[in-house]
Amino acid sequence: MFIDRVIVRVAAGPGGSGISSFRREKFAPLGGPDGGDGGKGGDVIIRGDNNLATLLDFTYRDSWEAERGLHGSGSNKTGASGDDIVLPVPPGTIVRDHDTGEILGEVLESGDEFVVARGGRGGKGNTWFATSVHRSPREWQPGEDGETKTLELELKLIADVGLVGQPNAGKSTLLSVISAARPKIADYPFTTLAPNLGVVQLTDHRTFVVADIPGIIEGAHEGKGLGLQFLRHIERTRLLAFLVPIDSDDWQAEYDQLRAEIEQYSRELATKPHCVVFTKMDLLGDDEAPPIDAPEAFGIFAISGAARTGLEELKLAWWRRVLEMKKDIARPIRDLQLP
Repeated sequence: MFIDRVIVRVAAGPGGSGISSFRREKFAPLGGPDGGDGGKGGDVIIRGDNNLATLLDFTYRDSWEAERGLHGSGSNKTGASGDDIVLPVPPGTIVRDHDTGEILGEVLESGDEFVVARGGRGGKGNTWFATSVHRSPREWQPGEDGETKTLELELKLIADVGLVGQPNAGKSTLLSVISAARPKIADYPFTTLAPNLGVVQLTDHRTFVVADIPGIIEGAHEGKGLGLQFLRHIERTRLLAFLVPIDSDDWQAEYDQLRAEIEQYSRELATKPHCVVFTKMDLLGDDEAPPIDAPEAFGIFAISGAARTGLEELKLAWWRRVLEMKKDIARPIRDLQLP
C-alpha cells in the first residue's frame, strides 16, 4: 500500500531531576553538598532510509516517545541521559509542524537526519547552589519537560522524469518496457492508483529515475480524480513528459489541458522543461509524430510501448536533458571552489 501522508505525535524525553545530597564520610562529617544533576531527555530524530518507499509503517503506530533522563544521585553523579528515538522515513519526506504549518525539515537522501523534538534539560543538584555564605544548600531543580509535537509527514517522490497524462495514456506501459518496474496495466481508466518509480538503464552504467503518476483529468488541481492527491509527486522531478495517446479525439486539446492543469496547480512546476510523447503509435502503423503546437517543449517523440518502437531515441533525449540540468546545478558549486 502506498501511503504518502501521515500525522504522528512525538514526545521528547523529560530531563531527570537533580537531587539534594550531602557528603557524609568517616573523616568528613561536614563534607558539604554533593547532589548530582539529572540526565538529559532523549531527542526525537527523523532520518532518511533508502530501504523505505512509503510512510506505511506510521499507520500502525502514530505515537512515539523518547526515553527520559535519569535523576542525579549523591557523590556528584549525573543521571544517565535518555536514549534518542529515530524515526526512519523514505527520501523525499517533508516534515511539518501540524499545528503551525511550519516546515521543520526535509529528507532528500538516505542518512539525512534532523531533530524534530528536543529532550528536556536535566535539573541541577544542590551542589550548584553552594556559596561562601550558603554552605549547606538544599535547593535542587526538577528536570525540564521534553518537546511534544504533532507532525505531518508528507512524501514527495524524487525522480528525474515525471510521466504526465490522462488515464490510459500509456504511462504504465511505457514505464514497464523501459525499466524493471511492473506497474498494474489494464484497459480501464485509473488503473494506476499510486505513483510508481522505475530505474532506466542505458549503456555505460548511465541510469535515471522515471515516475509514473496516476492519470490527470480536467479539474485535477481542484481535487477531481486522483490528480490532486499525486500531483505533488512531480514537484521534485527534473523534467516532465506529457503523454498523448494517438487514439485521442484531439491531440492539441489534450496536451493543452494537461499543461493547464499543471500550471494551475503550480506555476513553478509549469516552468520545468518538458517534452511531448505520442503513445500507441502501433495503432496507426506509423512512426512519425503528428503535428502539434508545443513551442516550449524540448522535443516531440512518437513511441509504441507494445511494439517497442521509438524508445531508445526517447530515453537518450531524456538522459541528455537530465545530464544538462545536473551540470547546470554543479557549475555554480565549481565556480565557488578555490583554484
